[in-house]
Amino acid sequence: MAVPLMQAVRVGAYVVRQHLAGRKRYPLVLMLEPLFRCNLACAGCGKIDYPDEILNQRLSVKDALDAVDECGAPVVAIAGGEPLLHKELPQIVRGILERKKFVYLCTNALLLEKKLDQYEPHPYFSWDIHLDGDRETHDAAVDQQGVFDRAVKAIKAAKARGFRLSINCTLFDGADPERTAKFFDDAMALGIDGIMTSPGYAYERAPDQAHFLSRQKTKQLFRDILARGAGRGWKFNQSPLFIDFLAGNQTYRCMPWGNPTRNVCGWQRPCYLLGEGYAKSFKELMETTDWDSYGTGDYEKCADCMVHSGYEAAAVVDAVKHPLKIAAVALRGPRTTGKMAPEIDLSHQRPAEYVFSRHVQEKLASLAHKKPDELADAAD
Repeated sequence: MAVPLMQAVRVGAYVVRQHLAGRKRYPLVLMLEPLFRCNLACAGCGKIDYPDEILNQRLSVKDALDAVDECGAPVVAIAGGEPLLHKELPQIVRGILERKKFVYLCTNALLLEKKLDQYEPHPYFSWDIHLDGDRETHDAAVDQQGVFDRAVKAIKAAKARGFRLSINCTLFDGADPERTAKFFDDAMALGIDGIMTSPGYAYERAPDQAHFLSRQKTKQLFRDILARGAGRGWKFNQSPLFIDFLAGNQTYRCMPWGNPTRNVCGWQRPCYLLGEGYAKSFKELMETTDWDSYGTGDYEKCADCMVHSGYEAAAVVDAVKHPLKIAAVALRGPRTTGKMAPEIDLSHQRPAEYVFSRHVQEKLASLAHKKPDELADAAD
């Protein structure tokens, strides 16, 4: 397991405290998006299809740190967009670390070498580099040649400076198990501390809609990959039970409140993947979101989702409740043959609602009422 022992213990203790307090819903990882702007335009991304007025917005240092305090999650994943485009990101990271939160800074690494001097190795800090496969696969996914090589060069530079570093590998339909296994071998050979992996989510605004995986295809793909992993030294920076879930051996319900998202529009309902409304505060998000109307089996847009931002929390909670279960999976690895766990019934899911344009118009209207100096500050 690549999750640091200190993090596993602190998160486990945090979960136990929530259960002892009788809380049904609580956050585990804050998904902090300080901006939507990116220096790539990946075909499978649903995060950058906004007007320039919104892409130019940035969370201030105060807004970002207030979100960390308000949420209280023990882990903060800083995503985007491309976070390294935010000029005040080093201040945000330092502020989060001062609060003794674990930070995973997600980046495509194009700016990483240039920005490395602005950060220092810390036991609570890790880079999370997006690499969706080998050179050919990754460069095709990001629709730009040379990105893979620049990312690998940046990984080597960061590791030489003593940083913790994982890769984030999103898999799509057509991924070859043998080729993916070889990529995992090569990634571990770079000296990385772990692999985060997940199937891609079918963002409704993504340019490429043809390569998202169904749940059945996801399970078989991960079984085929993991069957090749014995003795190869892969370390996953995720709960063993989540990896077991990807292989079709666990039936989990989505817990979108486990990874709440704060971005330039507010607290996003219901999760990092779906933007179907925004709350002004974390309290409002938790208390007024109709959580039961989302998730696989409940909502059409969630039908094929098996992404960590919805299901990792379920795996972590299961692990704390059943320590012997996670110990067994961690020791033997995920099962890659035999009958899969029962699938969730989709017959009663409500139809998809398409509300993106309405929320964009609401955000643009709110920006229109801001003073020019306020807009300039947000865009810096």
